[in-house]
Amino acid sequence: MNILLWAALLSLTPVGELRAGIPVALAGGANPWLAFVVCVIANILVVPIVFFFLEFVHVRLLHVKSYQSAFDRFMERTRVKVKPYLNKYGMLGLAVFVAIPIPGTGAWTASLAAWFLGMNLKKSFLAILLGVAVAGAIVLGALLGGIKLVGWAVA
Repeated sequence: MNILLWAALLSLTPVGELRAGIPVALAGGANPWLAFVVCVIANILVVPIVFFFLEFVHVRLLHVKSYQSAFDRFMERTRVKVKPYLNKYGMLGLAVFVAIPIPGTGAWTASLAAWFLGMNLKKSFLAILLGVAVAGAIVLGALLGGIKLVGWAVA
């Protein structure tokens, strides 16, 4: 399978997102800028996926007690993570939250929080897109800097 397809699929995952996709693409010899674009696009696709799930599938699962209990616990943890950024900076805070390229601060968590807090979908999407692009630039910059530092050749 094409390395960019693997990178895109990793960028869609809740744990990996583009923090996993970009390194895999570079390790496979992909052009760094193409890897960046593919992974950012794939990672931002998370927003409509999450909103679709929450609007159409989630409401049908709420009658399942174990689902509702697990969902409520998960959403409370998500709210606690994101709310301080939103309270202090508004939509820009959502972008900053996503831009921090560490596990638990990506497009998945931000999309869940935006839905849970009743935020506007279009504004949330733009804030998350900005955050994903910045996170991607940080990851790519760190990787290219590290590769240059140790003298590895990149396509």
